Amino acid sequence: MNTSDNKAVYFKREALKRVVKAFDEGTLETKAYRIPFDVIPQDSKSAVRCCIYKERAVFRARTLAALGCSVEKDDEATSLNDYAKEALLRKDVPEVPLTVMDIACKGCVKARHIVTEACQGCLARPCQQACKFGAISFENGRSKIDADKCKNCGQCKEACPYNAITYVPVPCEQSCPVNAIHKGENGFAEIDFEKCISCGHCMEACPFGAIMERSQLIDILSSIKSTRKVCAMIAPSIVGQFDCTLPQLMTAVKKAGFDKVTEVAEGADITTANEARELIERLEGGARFMTTSCCAAWIQAVKKHLPALKEFVSHTKTPASYTADIEKKNGFTTVFIGPCVSKRVEGMEDPNIDYVMTYEELAAMLDAKGIKPAECEEMPLDPNISGEARYYGVTGGVAQAVENALNGKRPFKKLAINGLDKKAMLMLNAYAKGAGDFQLLEVMSCKGGCIGGPCTMKKQAQVIKPIKDLVAESPKVKPAFDEEQKEAK
Repeated sequence: MNTSDNKAVYFKREALKRVVKAFDEGTLETKAYRIPFDVIPQDSKSAVRCCIYKERAVFRARTLAALGCSVEKDDEATSLNDYAKEALLRKDVPEVPLTVMDIACKGCVKARHIVTEACQGCLARPCQQACKFGAISFENGRSKIDADKCKNCGQCKEACPYNAITYVPVPCEQSCPVNAIHKGENGFAEIDFEKCISCGHCMEACPFGAIMERSQLIDILSSIKSTRKVCAMIAPSIVGQFDCTLPQLMTAVKKAGFDKVTEVAEGADITTANEARELIERLEGGARFMTTSCCAAWIQAVKKHLPALKEFVSHTKTPASYTADIEKKNGFTTVFIGPCVSKRVEGMEDPNIDYVMTYEELAAMLDAKGIKPAECEEMPLDPNISGEARYYGVTGGVAQAVENALNGKRPFKKLAINGLDKKAMLMLNAYAKGAGDFQLLEVMSCKGGCIGGPCTMKKQAQVIKPIKDLVAESPKVKPAFDEEQKEAK
């Protein structure tokens, strides 16, 4: 992704990079406080806010998040050096994956419909006729909306023949599929973690970068520095995210200090076989349908908001979980590297996944260490991993893998939910009550699948071809009921 004009993304990644560099130089405990000043010096022309002093304060908050700290609990009198020391000493990963920087939050006004200058003051009054709440009146030849009466139903907007009424949303609130983000008493965004499914949509939607993940970089770097063996498990959607081949990227990750690098697609083949068998068992047992279980945000959505769908969710473990189980048995500390925030929650719940890193964090680590993936030698890929497993990160990929693994044994209809939003949540509720004509439902929290995750490096259009090219070079998935595959269960 080109971040030259996207200051929110640039500053976020710069904070991550600076933390990694300070850790490697051994100066994190003594010079962390200098990071905001080094990034935004006195003569800085990069400030986009009112002054460099506020810009530094915001960057301090970004540095806190990069250290894995909660910005909401920040005591401004505490030095970044002290927070760095705490991060280096902590034994457990941050409890919640997201944090809100109120100092960076715009404090958007309430979402509302407004009348623009395009209003023609129609004699027929179509907007007024459409409003069921008496919220529209006419003054000085133009429509006027009473905010106290308006319910934001949008009927006036739909009725206006001149498109003169527009909806002004609050981006973070609009993007949240479960209404977990709202304004606090101070007028800034707050996340209700009892409702939050850690999809990261709010983080991606905020144009001011006011929401960030609480990074586990320090924990990962400390593990690498220790005597422990650390394995990097890279998700299938990483293909195309960096300007290099997958074999080159795996070499680059190993150069960053990991003792081993493996594809999570290995675990995806196990997921495919087990999910295919489970689907047949359920359908033969009279179940209406089964949903996939790979997307961590989707699983959180079921737990917190869609309990009626719990019985339909596959019991099969995720590719990350299967891969971590393999590497744990090999004696490794495991680090899942992927494009999303929700995997941090899965990591906290799965004892085999020790840490979670995003593609943005990996890029920051490689950049800070001066490692250029495109200049690295190619590491041999596992020749046994299927193309279907390497396509898991694209919407429809999981369901297609299951269908191919069944090889016509039991024909079924499949459906994919391409992104969790408010409309999708309503549809899912309807499916729980009997709607829908399908037997396998794949649910992806992000539009496009994992390649549309909030922590990706490239646009979806840029990664599809590299993924498809790798898929074409890979073997076909093995039949789920093949004797050799039974060991996977």
